[in-house]
Amino acid sequence: MCGRYSIYESMDHYLRQLSLDLVVINGYDHEPISRYNVAPATRVEVIRQAEDGLSVEKVRWGWSPFWAKGKRPDPINARAETVVTGKFFKGLWPAGRALAPANGWFEWVPDPSDPKRKQPYYITSADGAPLYFAALAEVHQDIEPSERDGFVIITAAADQGLVDIHDRKPLVLTPEVAREWLDPATSPDRAAAIVESGCRPAEDFRWYPVGKAVGNVRNQGPKLIEPA
Repeated sequence: MCGRYSIYESMDHYLRQLSLDLVVINGYDHEPISRYNVAPATRVEVIRQAEDGLSVEKVRWGWSPFWAKGKRPDPINARAETVVTGKFFKGLWPAGRALAPANGWFEWVPDPSDPKRKQPYYITSADGAPLYFAALAEVHQDIEPSERDGFVIITAAADQGLVDIHDRKPLVLTPEVAREWLDPATSPDRAAAIVESGCRPAEDFRWYPVGKAVGNVRNQGPKLIEPA
């Protein structure tokens, strides 16, 4: 998965699709988020389980354990094949389970005749419903954002036609599985099973080429997701 995605509805829209009876314990902006070009190292809304319900917070996209800080850029993704058993994300698994709500994500496909030229594609749900990326997050309840705060999106191997766009895709969960992912009562074994086989199939998505303006992180707006 490349490092860009969109989240432009209001947070109420994403929460409503999850469930009407979920309790959100903190305040959040009810206006449209309008982020059509979310880039690494920027803060964006994630949903996570807190003591008394769900919490919506803006968290930096990218995370490293304390012993790896500064050695390389913070990873923005975690591979499903290694995230459960690997050392790097041990501090986030399984208690750091979170969701990164989204409307779609971008991938760049090299031109067969010139690999240096790449065509961006936008991938979104076939039915127009919001997406829920399985994520892991570290969040500290301080007045100011902590240097330790961050999140990563779990990625899985692409399947079917999506392989032609990229060999990886975010671990996108259905609303039902997303609720289970957040539930503190979900066992580590069940959470690991979701990582292994809980991703929605390629047939649930549609994709199309878009303009190259998305390549500039400063660009925003709905034109970025219009078909080229």
